[in-house]
Amino acid sequence: MSGTAPNPNPVPYDARRRYARHALDVRLLVNVFRAGATLALWGRSHEIGEDGIGGTLTGELEPGEVVSMEISLPLVSHPMKVRALVRYRDGLRHGFEFLALSREQRESVGRVCEMLATGE
Repeated sequence: MSGTAPNPNPVPYDARRRYARHALDVRLLVNVFRAGATLALWGRSHEIGEDGIGGTLTGELEPGEVVSMEISLPLVSHPMKVRALVRYRDGLRHGFEFLALSREQRESVGRVCEMLATGE
């Protein structure tokens, strides 16, 4: 018999996130370099947080792949171009972690998250 009892109150997945997620439906363009060629996938986001974005794409990516992404965020006059790491895939749904955002990009994402959190 083990000396550790099962945790009767497991922490829900979202409670362990560093940043809150907010519903957001915007256009995404994702490019990945594979086998000497660039594959372009289009899609729509379904959520955003200060550290990443989730969305549904026209094709599948593998967790661990690094992609370049264009995101058309509200409050930003032109699509934001970022690099991101594919964190998960469930069919055509993917989760991305932003990599090395510039100060301006981080501020833009923060403003959008703040706007979405307050409902303005």
